[in-house]
Amino acid sequence: MSSEDRAFSGIFRRGSRTYFRSARFFPRPVRDDVGVLYGFVRTADDFVDRAPQDAEGFQEFRRAYAARRDGKAAAAGPVIDRFIEVSARRGFDPGWAEAFLDSMAMDLVKSDYEDLGETMTYMYGSAEVIGLMMSRLMGLEEAALPYARLLGRAMQYINFLRDIREDLELGRTYLPRGEMRALGLSSLEETETRARPEAFREFVSGQIARYRIWQSEAEKGYAFIPRRCRVPIMTAAEMYGWTAGRIEADPFVVYRRKVRPSRARISVTGLRKALKPGRDIR
Repeated sequence: MSSEDRAFSGIFRRGSRTYFRSARFFPRPVRDDVGVLYGFVRTADDFVDRAPQDAEGFQEFRRAYAARRDGKAAAAGPVIDRFIEVSARRGFDPGWAEAFLDSMAMDLVKSDYEDLGETMTYMYGSAEVIGLMMSRLMGLEEAALPYARLLGRAMQYINFLRDIREDLELGRTYLPRGEMRALGLSSLEETETRARPEAFREFVSGQIARYRIWQSEAEKGYAFIPRRCRVPIMTAAEMYGWTAGRIEADPFVVYRRKVRPSRARISVTGLRKALKPGRDIR
């Protein structure tokens, strides 16, 4: 592994336990490209998720990406250069990266989402296009794309629940405020939800039910994925289901800690799926 690849692996390892451990089950060429994709999106996301936000750093990153993409710069650093190389080689739609960067830019100016439509607009760029890029890394056919979008959306929605406390600290709430108000909740601040525990439990249960509908539909797309790539995808999806189950059982856990599976659980789940007899459906 080159020093550059080790750097991408480090970004991946620090940024997401579930994705990093699951991605180890991809064939090496796919795994390397997944690391490059993750390095690009994590680097952009870090500009807007730090406190205080680095708006200028994000805008400079976006300008550097655009200049390199359009051939106006010979190089822009390994994170951008490698992403552009992978994008071209794997056939990414250029609009996907723009949609992702648009959603990251929204984090600089928008902190509340009134209804599901607003949240869905954000999720298209922040999660669904990542699913579309992943479909290209795995070489999937066009018929798989709607399911790839849904899987990205479903996973992102569980992140919104898992990260309620963290997002509140950044002044954000991605979950629909209108649905909170319908249950008598003015916000997801812990003082508010502790005062109305049944309303909070009902709200969380409703959000998880929505996630499960999306996840169930997304799983129909597994039929398009070659087995070697299906193992890490199903592993990550199962871990998100595990997280959803823990939060549904005790919604207030989100204020105490970040709910996520252990490294051992992820690895054992992946190994179990890898060793299970099966065949490709393609």
